Amino acid sequence: MTHDELRKLERTRRRALWEIARFLPGDPEAADALAILDDLDDQQRSGTPTMGESLELNEVRASVPVQHHNCGIDIVLEITIPQPWRERFQQASIGSTRVVEGPYATDWDKFLARWEAEMRHLEQHRAVRNKPVID
Repeated sequence: MTHDELRKLERTRRRALWEIARFLPGDPEAADALAILDDLDDQQRSGTPTMGESLELNEVRASVPVQHHNCGIDIVLEITIPQPWRERFQQASIGSTRVVEGPYATDWDKFLARWEAEMRHLEQHRAVRNKPVID
C-alpha cells in the first residue's frame, strides 16, 4: 500500500469513526459509517501489509519511546511510530499543538486510549448488527 493510499484509507476511517461515535450501538443511522469501516477493514486485510500492521495496541504503545524535549515537555518522534499507527495518529491529531521535533507524548497517549475506546464502541455496533433477531 502506498503512503497516499494509506493516508486516504486512514482519513476515511477517522471520519467514519467520528461519525459512528454519534450513535448508540444498534442505531440504524450508524449503518453507513459501519459499512465504510467494514469495507476499510476488508481493503486493509486484502492489500499489501504495511509495516507494523500486525502490532497490537499494547505492542505499539510499548514500542514508541518518549523523549524529554528541552522545552520541558515529553514528546514522541513520529518516525518511531510504525505504520499504519503513525498515519492513524496524524489523522486524529490534525490541528493539535506540537513542537517542531514531534507531537506531545500526552497527545499520543490520549490517541491510544481513545483508539481503544473507539474499537470497543465499533465492536459493540458490530455485535448488535450480527445478533440474530428473535421474534
